[in-house]
Amino acid sequence: MLVLGVDPGLTRCGLAVVDGAPGRAVTPLAFAVVGTPPEAPVEERLDRVASEIELWLHRHRPDAVAVERVFSQHNVRTVMGTAQASAVAILVAGRAGVAVATYTPSEVKASVTGNGRADKAEVTAMVTRLLRLDAPPRPPDAADALALGICHLWRGATTARAAATVAASAAAGAAR
Repeated sequence: MLVLGVDPGLTRCGLAVVDGAPGRAVTPLAFAVVGTPPEAPVEERLDRVASEIELWLHRHRPDAVAVERVFSQHNVRTVMGTAQASAVAILVAGRAGVAVATYTPSEVKASVTGNGRADKAEVTAMVTRLLRLDAPPRPPDAADALALGICHLWRGATTARAAATVAASAAAGAAR
């Protein structure tokens, strides 16, 4: 299964594509950070993020997109840009017909490190180890996008299978 992880942001939006499945090693296929200048109009910045995500969807043809769910921060300006970039990622993936899942930062951290309160350095170290990379992905937004992809492979795929099993059981029961 191919997953595009998106660590949303207006100044820096992390993108990563990973391949894997529960119980299998995860392979990184690509990762990068899309940057936009803070002084540019917000509509231009969002358009740049959308265009890059569209390009990655076309180039890599992922089975799913995992986006970090916006959480409350003290800095309203930062959370607004993150929320806008997150909405753009969800919209672009939806229009392309690709399944979207969102995960909180705590879910991603717990999935990758076993600790939902891990700091960025711990997440980056585990991503580096899990993906057998020679060096930590830089900038940290790329490591976060990789972590989102790993989280979806390990957590989302299992959750989706469990939901499908429950739905099939309910349908079979209704047919009786």
